[in-house]
Amino acid sequence: MLEVVSPGPLTTVQDDGRPGWAGIGVTRSGAADRASAALAGRLVGNDPGAAVLEVTAGGLRVRAGRTLLVALTGAPAQPRVDGRPAPWNAPFPLAAGAELALGAPTSGLRSYLAVRGGIDVPPVLGSRSTDTLSGLGPAPLRAGDLLPIGGPGEEQPVVDVAPVPAPGPDPVLRVLPGPRRDWLAASAWRALTTAEWTVGTASDRVGLRLAGPSLERARGEELPSEGLVPGALQVPPDGAPVLFLADHPVTGGYPVLAVVTTADLPAAAQLRPGDRLRFRPVR
Repeated sequence: MLEVVSPGPLTTVQDDGRPGWAGIGVTRSGAADRASAALAGRLVGNDPGAAVLEVTAGGLRVRAGRTLLVALTGAPAQPRVDGRPAPWNAPFPLAAGAELALGAPTSGLRSYLAVRGGIDVPPVLGSRSTDTLSGLGPAPLRAGDLLPIGGPGEEQPVVDVAPVPAPGPDPVLRVLPGPRRDWLAASAWRALTTAEWTVGTASDRVGLRLAGPSLERARGEELPSEGLVPGALQVPPDGAPVLFLADHPVTGGYPVLAVVTTADLPAAAQLRPGDRLRFRPVR
């Protein structure tokens, strides 16, 4: 078991998500920064589908019930084991009874903790992920929770450290035209891809609310609800776009002007309120 001493602002269990259920109104969910979550699992030799802990804004404190092999990736959060500095982007043993604590991230927003064997909570629709929008999966962690750990697989970790840079400031996210670009004025696409945008405070795993120039509609009638994907940039009537992330809804009734490329979604997932970003069209 891994005991949660303190969950920080928000810590959830995440894996690759639950694809294939959109037809019944269930989004995929899963780790917001899939690249960092996958790296953490590889560093401890887990199978690709093993669940990890996604830590938002640091503050997590956990205690090992037995000696465990763990790894931390994503937003660097000044880890300490019983008060001593611990590695980042590298596997290390956490002795029985030892307490691992994360501080506030120095850059980025979401950190990932992998344990060899994976976080073995019961799956829901084939996934152990917490979906904060629908409520599927395990509840966000609370102090006193005991997390079961699965048995180690056959693969042994062979990497001492992964030279992965920390999330950078002011990222430029690549975008493709969305399915309803023609519902927005031509000036809206120019504004989206030339202006600087700021992440608003009303942002979470569902999506980022962006502040910048107002994006003007070309059509005023109502659009029927249609499917959404992670990275969709939807424009509500107020003209302020919303960039959907892992826990996005499966349908929406506002036009999607653009879609962020899948490769750039991990950078989007590390943005925090007040951060700035730009969009660049894919040529």
